[in-house]
Amino acid sequence: MKRSYTFTSKVWLYPGMAGWHFVGVPKAESTAIKNGVKVKAGFGSVPVEVQVGAQVWTTSIFPDKKSGQYLLPLKAVIRKKEGIYADDTIKISIKLLTQK
Repeated sequence: MKRSYTFTSKVWLYPGMAGWHFVGVPKAESTAIKNGVKVKAGFGSVPVEVQVGAQVWTTSIFPDKKSGQYLLPLKAVIRKKEGIYADDTIKISIKLLTQK
C-alpha cells in the first residue's frame, strides 16, 4: 500500500461560527487510503503527517460521507505562516502514520 500522497486541492471554509478551513483529499487518493488502511481511529479518522510549503505537522484526516473524500483541517497557525486563504489552491503532501 502506498504510504504518502501529494496533490493540490482548493481550501474551503466550513460554514459555521468556528471558521475551520479544510481541503479535500482527491477521490482517487481517498479511495486508496480507505481501502488500504485497516485500523482507523475515532470517527474513521486516519493519522497523517502533513506538509504545506515549509510547514510540517501531524493531524488526522476525516472521512466525509457526502463527498466520498477525506477532509484535512488546516490549522490557523499554518495558514497564517504560509499565507493561505479560503479559495486558494495549495499543494499538500501527506504521509500515513497508521499500520497497514
